[in-house]
Amino acid sequence: MGDPKKQRKKFVTPRYRWRKDLLDTDLRTLGEFGLRNKREIWRHRTALSQFREKARSLLSKSPEDRKNSEGELLGRLGNLAIVPENATLDNVLDLTLENILERRLQTQVFKLGLAISLNQSRQLINHGHISIGRKVVTSPSYLVSKEDEKAVAYSSLSRLRAPEHPIHVAPRVRPAPAPPRMERERFRRR
Repeated sequence: MGDPKKQRKKFVTPRYRWRKDLLDTDLRTLGEFGLRNKREIWRHRTALSQFREKARSLLSKSPEDRKNSEGELLGRLGNLAIVPENATLDNVLDLTLENILERRLQTQVFKLGLAISLNQSRQLINHGHISIGRKVVTSPSYLVSKEDEKAVAYSSLSRLRAPEHPIHVAPRVRPAPAPPRMERERFRRR
């Protein structure tokens, strides 16, 4: 079973790390969802492949054998709002990485308007300013369930709850800079 204190890898690296098309799509995904590094992409991609592998194995079983397991898988993914409530195993096979990345706490904080950017939402979560209900969550990769989505807010101990905090004030428009002065031409005295 192993030592419980020893952390194990929760992701599988790509087979071909230096393919240009994979590097480009990963870089685009990093920027689009405000991820810290590619390991986060790999971790969620591994989770997605595990969901899809479970669905494929259930499809190969007889309907009587897969009844309970299918309900558990669809219930778990439905609770996380990754698939719709009346989903089938085909919906699980159609999942993409973006479906899972949309359910991360970092993305939800940004979509709820609690942060101005995805990077700021990551910072607020790491610093303990965001809570789900009464529980402060400091992991930006936390997958938010449907019930928890309504309870995402600023922490009760956070200074960001105050309406006069600068994060709530609309960003001021800076005046345009004055045009540069023309340098006087220096003429030589003759």
